[in-house]
Amino acid sequence: MTRKVVTARLQTAIKLVMNPRRQKAIKAAGHLNIATASMKILGSLIWDDQHKRDFLKSGKLPNPEYASIDLKTSFDHIKDARQLIDNKDVVGQWLERMANSIERTALMLEARRTPEFYTHSAQLYGVPTEILIDGKTRVIDLARHMDDTLDGLDVEKLVVDGYEVWLTPKEFANRLSPNLAQHFGDAAPRIEMADDIPSKALAGSRRIRVNSNARFTPRDVDQLMQHEALIHVATTLNGRAQDNFPLLGRAHARVTEIQEGLAVFAEIISGAMDPRRFRRLSDRVIAIQMSIDGADFKEVFDYYISCECEREEAYDNTRRIFRGGMISGGAPFTKDMVYLNGLLRVHNFMRTVVKLHRADLIRLLFVGKMDLEDVPALATLAAEGLIEPGQYMPPWAKDLRFLVSYMSYSGFLNQVKMPGFQAYYEEALSDVPDLWGVLG
Repeated sequence: MTRKVVTARLQTAIKLVMNPRRQKAIKAAGHLNIATASMKILGSLIWDDQHKRDFLKSGKLPNPEYASIDLKTSFDHIKDARQLIDNKDVVGQWLERMANSIERTALMLEARRTPEFYTHSAQLYGVPTEILIDGKTRVIDLARHMDDTLDGLDVEKLVVDGYEVWLTPKEFANRLSPNLAQHFGDAAPRIEMADDIPSKALAGSRRIRVNSNARFTPRDVDQLMQHEALIHVATTLNGRAQDNFPLLGRAHARVTEIQEGLAVFAEIISGAMDPRRFRRLSDRVIAIQMSIDGADFKEVFDYYISCECEREEAYDNTRRIFRGGMISGGAPFTKDMVYLNGLLRVHNFMRTVVKLHRADLIRLLFVGKMDLEDVPALATLAAEGLIEPGQYMPPWAKDLRFLVSYMSYSGFLNQVKMPGFQAYYEEALSDVPDLWGVLG
């Protein structure tokens, strides 16, 4: 540890002794950290694989049973935290919002298989028709726009013939491993092969499991690095390293929307996004709205089949929406809408802070896991020396030159009226020959 770091920590300790309010805030955050430790949201919503086999074979609707959970410890620590929280400043208000969210998460898990599950889920993750702070934008509108725009698109034509290659699981791991080592050093997650996971890969802060039965492309490497490693893993490690607020290393409902939005934004800004993935995210939002409107498991499954999903994939996508809720419809798990909603919020935050000459706040998003509403509180704590800079960040956040340039241009584009340009080019290009297959 350098003399500079030792001096900074000594000064922080002196500040804490002189500031009882911050001492209480740190203790309150400690209680909330413990409250979330045993609250495994997705682990509490697991379905037995037999439901999948029965449904795909005979159409028998799933009737999942969930393992019982004891949340008493979580409720006790939430109560202890509330007794310490002083909500007269932004830091206390941040902790109060955290306590409310963690408590509602516990209530949601207690209400599995009932309409109240959806009530809590909607409060935690939102709903597709919710209006954003601009007073007009809804995530369902973005989902339908992307679905309409990408519907019928032959993605294969977007890649020059021979450019993309297929990788075996081992080749995928061999390409991924040095990238992880470059960005995380000794803290890099280890890579393991697995044949019992539903997706191509599952990433955590300590290990990444690669499906030994899947095939991959170089873009899969880029997507996993940008989305999972350089956002989710990075913010987990950075948050856990916060001596005063290790709560920032916890993944829980309140931070999910911005975590996923930031991860999708990272795919876009780094060039790792592709149309199939974007449409998959959009279809999730549309399917959630279908269930809210009353569609049952079979109807949502049929929707995914109409989106050209294979039957097993359609089942897995549908299960994501109905886990914890009601198979008959009307009460879905709304978590999967956070990808697009979070993307909208993160993108507009980036544009706004660049416009306000506050790009310094972009790197604050990497000190741990947070909601954008928490930025004033965490900026205050960072300025007081109680939160340290994130050690791990994606290249576009370490070097903000491209991001600032792009956001400045993006801000101007919003002032340009698309219909006029579209009408002009629609007429001008009406007789232009189709060049797919001609130019590669």
